[in-house]
Amino acid sequence: MKDLAVGSLACLVLIAAPVGAGKKDPPAPPLTSEHWNASRKVSFRTPAGWVIEAGTGQPELTEARGDDLIVKLLRREGELGLDSLHVECMLLRLAAPMDTFPQVDYEYDFVGGTLGERRALDSAFVVHYDEPVEGHRDWRQRNLTVVGQGESLCVVAYAPLTVWKKSKPARNLLTAVVESIRF
Repeated sequence: MKDLAVGSLACLVLIAAPVGAGKKDPPAPPLTSEHWNASRKVSFRTPAGWVIEAGTGQPELTEARGDDLIVKLLRREGELGLDSLHVECMLLRLAAPMDTFPQVDYEYDFVGGTLGERRALDSAFVVHYDEPVEGHRDWRQRNLTVVGQGESLCVVAYAPLTVWKKSKPARNLLTAVVESIRF
């Protein structure tokens, strides 16, 4: 089983959030529950109590929710175009297009790299929704797209912007869930 964490860490190192000098990062809670997508090609871990929905078909969409955070995994059989799949996954929003402000605020966009034999793109931005989604109008969305070895996968991680900015434990938890993904 190949490890997505290596690539995720590489992307995180390139785009590390500013940290205060001398402050120790609070650890993420234990990721005690293992989950699989419908085809059992991709696994990931979450803390106990997260709600998981795994759909079949093409594309496969698996969603995990907990602690005010959301992670979606979109998997397609075969190797699709990296750029086009990344753009498609950037449009995976929490509300319909007509319910979002058309402009997004990019933190970073289309940072590329490799994960072993796979190619990867990473973007993060803030989406502004017309009406609150789960109590929040502004959400940070991170898209990590990986293509290679006969598979195409998007990992989309969502956090309310206020939670993302103010809660180091929430940032660490979302990062830990994304880094737990395995092929």
